[in-house]
Amino acid sequence: MHDIFLIRHSITKGNLKKCYIGTTDEPLCEEGILLLKQIKQCRQPEKADHVYVSPLKRCIETAKWLYPDLPLTVEEELRECHFGRFENKNYRDLEDDEEYQKWIDSNGTLPFPGGEDPKAFKERSIRAFLKIVKEEKKEKIAFVIHGGTIMSIMEALIQPSKNFYEWYVKNGCGYHLKEENGKFYLIEKID
Repeated sequence: MHDIFLIRHSITKGNLKKCYIGTTDEPLCEEGILLLKQIKQCRQPEKADHVYVSPLKRCIETAKWLYPDLPLTVEEELRECHFGRFENKNYRDLEDDEEYQKWIDSNGTLPFPGGEDPKAFKERSIRAFLKIVKEEKKEKIAFVIHGGTIMSIMEALIQPSKNFYEWYVKNGCGYHLKEENGKFYLIEKID
């Protein structure tokens, strides 16, 4: 049995510009640091025994702010999706791009040109998450990861089922889950 906290990393410059920031390894920006200070003052980070993070700076920095006294385990497979040609661009940059329009029309199911297939990304995220939960002996586990990674996990494992995009969370927010005998239950949304 585990208590699991899925926390989205804090704010980066790319997030402020509403860009597709997948594998771009940018650090937190000033607003991201301020958000973490507010979280620590207002709601105190969720208690955990162990923290797993994506290998990207924004997740590692967020985890170090929220859990300065806990060991971090970097899990490569928890990284965000590679957005290919859309990487580091926002919808305004891409509004005249035919491939972008096709991707939008597919409701995000087409592979990113020069990037990762969303289905493969979701499978990778879920596989890594389940492996960690199965092997982790500590009761309270925090994951400081990406929005897309969180949405993939929630869409696949939580009932009643919701669409991928309905599981969106803002930076610094996430979900508290309970795992019992391989089944996952939503306890609360963390805002």
